[in-house]
Amino acid sequence: MKTAGNISVILLVVNLVFTNSCSLIDKSSKHGFGNGYYKFKSTNPLAGKVYVDVDDQKLDVYPEMNDRLEGLPVTISLSDSDFTTPLEFTKRSLDIDLTTILLKYRPSVDDLPVQMMTDFNMALYAGWRHDRYFIRNSGDDPKKKHPEIIGRGYDFGLFAGPGTTVINPFSTKNRVENDYNGMILQYGVAGFVESDIASFGIAAGFDYLLSPDRRIWIYNKKPWFGLIIGIALN
Repeated sequence: MKTAGNISVILLVVNLVFTNSCSLIDKSSKHGFGNGYYKFKSTNPLAGKVYVDVDDQKLDVYPEMNDRLEGLPVTISLSDSDFTTPLEFTKRSLDIDLTTILLKYRPSVDDLPVQMMTDFNMALYAGWRHDRYFIRNSGDDPKKKHPEIIGRGYDFGLFAGPGTTVINPFSTKNRVENDYNGMILQYGVAGFVESDIASFGIAAGFDYLLSPDRRIWIYNKKPWFGLIIGIALN
């Protein structure tokens, strides 16, 4: 039991560190509009697959033909108050995130009440991402307006990783007398929506209890639903 207590302390420390790092999640989780290949949607003849070189003040857009960049770039100024034509760039890519389930909802089992869990957990997520970036004027005031980039994205994928859950008389129908934090492996599917504020989503999955008590654990092989947030690794 001493070993189990040490593990609980270590997990608590990791949880506190992770919680205190939440202020960094916003910046880390954003897949910003950066250099790379995009599909350019516009009435401009340049529309199609392009390579974009992103700078603070401008975008250099290179047309691509036959898997090669052709000709001189078209420059789009991000400080031009006369900018009037909305532009759209889209991209699809593999998304790899470090995630945590902020809240797990466990449905009722055998007439017992539903459970809302906030135990420590983390997982590696991989999914197929779709990003859209719009460039349009920020307002109607001629003295203040300038082009701004607005990003939207979503993706769906799979996740798996470790975590903890409370094993107690409630979750075992009184077949365990004491409470302890059991180690689990969680896995499932998730979908993310990303705005300029944060990257968040919903998840559905299962937990595999690593202790022998999984045979009497009421949530064994039972699904849960939760809120998920991720930190981009790529």
